[in-house]
Amino acid sequence: MKILVIGDSCIDRFVYCIINRICPEAPVPVLQPLNEVTNPGMAGNVVANLESLGATVDLVTNDETIKKTRYVDVKSGQMIMRLDENDNCEHIDVLYWCLDEYDGIVISDYCKGFVNEVDITTITSQAKCPVFLDTKKKLGDWCKDVDFIKINKPEWIASLDYEGDNIIITDGKNGALYKNETFSVEEVKVSDVSGAGDTFLAALVYEYIKSKSINVSIDFANKCASKVVQERGVTVI
Repeated sequence: MKILVIGDSCIDRFVYCIINRICPEAPVPVLQPLNEVTNPGMAGNVVANLESLGATVDLVTNDETIKKTRYVDVKSGQMIMRLDENDNCEHIDVLYWCLDEYDGIVISDYCKGFVNEVDITTITSQAKCPVFLDTKKKLGDWCKDVDFIKINKPEWIASLDYEGDNIIITDGKNGALYKNETFSVEEVKVSDVSGAGDTFLAALVYEYIKSKSINVSIDFANKCASKVVQERGVTVI
């Protein structure tokens, strides 16, 4: 199984801290860093999950280093602050990409500037395999020919005027919704939801290419996302 992932990627950095007091100069906690963990994020996290499932993956992504740093209290697991650096990237021309050799194409669009609506339309029109889209953009006619669009509930609410029936809506503990059918998920203790959407997308794509059943794939994606939210930080299935 060979998959092409296109989209914005970043470095996810988690700094785990001890918090024992409040700063005397301002009402903010004083953080004492203990350790840090870094992972590939956004499109890079989709790739990491697909590879962990057994797929061969090519990634087309930005050269600029986008970094998300999360400061986390080790006692409570509560994220205290997130710092985003270099939060945009250069657009790349998609017209020269060869799309014929893949079993599936994933567009992981975090709206940092790497791909635009025209790019997505071009990819969809040229692809000879299923195309999956995860986007922060408001949906419109430009994505009506994408095979499956994965968005979360707040993103769906922002695109309520979109009339396509190719949307899979993720909604945390409530599972996922596709064509008015709810796919429930087992309730678990949530430690960290960072990157769970990427895991859901990767699992959805991987299982769909295997089974050709979107219902089976959504159930599998729910189970995979449920596993990673029980772990601290960004983890892969």
